[in-house]
Amino acid sequence: MKAPRVTLEQWRTLQAVVDNGGFAQAAEALHRSQSSISYTVARMQEQLGVPLLEIEGRKAVLTEAGAALLRRSRQLVKQASQLEQLAWNMDQGWEAEVQLVVDAAYPTGRLARALQSFMPLSQGCRVQLREEVLSGVEECLLSGSADLAISGISIAGYLPQQLNAVEFVAVANPNHPLHQLQRQLTHADLENHLQVVIRDSGRRQPRDSGWLGAEQRWTVASLGTAAELVASGLGFAWLPNHEIVRQMADGLLKPLPLQQGASRSHFLYLYANKDRPLGPATRILADLIIEHSMTDEA
Repeated sequence: MKAPRVTLEQWRTLQAVVDNGGFAQAAEALHRSQSSISYTVARMQEQLGVPLLEIEGRKAVLTEAGAALLRRSRQLVKQASQLEQLAWNMDQGWEAEVQLVVDAAYPTGRLARALQSFMPLSQGCRVQLREEVLSGVEECLLSGSADLAISGISIAGYLPQQLNAVEFVAVANPNHPLHQLQRQLTHADLENHLQVVIRDSGRRQPRDSGWLGAEQRWTVASLGTAAELVASGLGFAWLPNHEIVRQMADGLLKPLPLQQGASRSHFLYLYANKDRPLGPATRILADLIIEHSMTDEA
């Protein structure tokens, strides 16, 4: 690819001519001589090989090609300014990226609201979001691949910030044999039926959290898959309330009438990487996650 022949400064000059209504006005706005403005535009046209402006009466107006190129140039100049701003931010200690690892059970709505609030404050900082299950989050934090982590596990050596609890509900399809018993259920009743559980994404010490000990257990990779399988009539599961709102409303899932443990509340915690100081963007995002977790909305 050939190196660009037209500089960003030349594009800025053309924009100034158009935005200010002429060469003289552009010269005044840019604190340059009118002759240098005219020369810059003439040189651009020569380099590009297409006319950008044409004279109509005493006024210079954009040609069709000039109008198209000017539109594209505005985005180019804007991106260059953002790039320079990002470099300045990084020089001031602002991060280019935040690695955020979240347990899949954390409500997406709460996370989305935190990220939406972070966007206008991010100053170009990107967020790398990764979902894990159970000990998978812990492993990311311990390996240093997470700046922030949301987990329901107590991780030794860290001081977490408690977030709002997530409620898990024991559910099955209304036509499941457990519902046909039409009475309160015991754990002994459940042990004779298929339980759907979520696979721990950790590799070192995977956990069977939430497994009742049923003789039949099917393990799936995501909460969404578990919800769809159970809604179809395959087994039962404890699933986050926010994950099954649609299936409950559609009558595809129904809470099991357990004598004990029909619902379980699990607190989740926000952890920060303790091996390097948090940058300003990471601190802002952490505060927003905490703020938006303190709501009952999913």
